[in-house]
Amino acid sequence: MKPKYMGRKKEEKKEKKKQKILLIEDDPFMRKLYRNKLILAGFAVDEAISGEEGLNKIKFEKPDLVLLDIVLPRKSGFDVLVEIRGSEKTKDIPVIILSVLGQIQDIRKGLTLGANDYLVKSEITISEMVTKIRESLKNKNL
Repeated sequence: MKPKYMGRKKEEKKEKKKQKILLIEDDPFMRKLYRNKLILAGFAVDEAISGEEGLNKIKFEKPDLVLLDIVLPRKSGFDVLVEIRGSEKTKDIPVIILSVLGQIQDIRKGLTLGANDYLVKSEITISEMVTKIRESLKNKNL
C-alpha cells in the first residue's frame, strides 16, 4: 500500500521573491533584533553598519526599502537620505527612518529630506514597524 503523499501530483508553487530590506543600523543588538523580526515577517534582509556602507549597498543591490538610522558612523542618516533622493537610480526607493532622535525638528528634517516615514524607536513596537514597512512597500507598488 502506497502512502497517500506518494500518489499525489506534485503541486507546482511559484516561489515568490522576497522583498529585500536594507537595514542601516550601527547598534549590533538593535540590528539583530530588527533583522530577526523582518526575516520572520518574510523579508530578505541585508545590513550595513555605517552610512557609507549603506550607500554602497543601495547603489549596487537596489533594495526594495531602506530602514535608516540617523545616528551613524562616517555619514549620518540625513546625509545618506540626501544622496538617495539625489540620484536618479535610487530616488524612488522607499526610506523609513528609524531613530532615537524624536525631536520635532529631527522628524521634520527627515520628512522634508524625503523619508517616506519617520519612526521613533522608543515610541513604536517592532510589529508596528513591520506594518509601516508593508504599507510603504504597498504604496511603492501602486
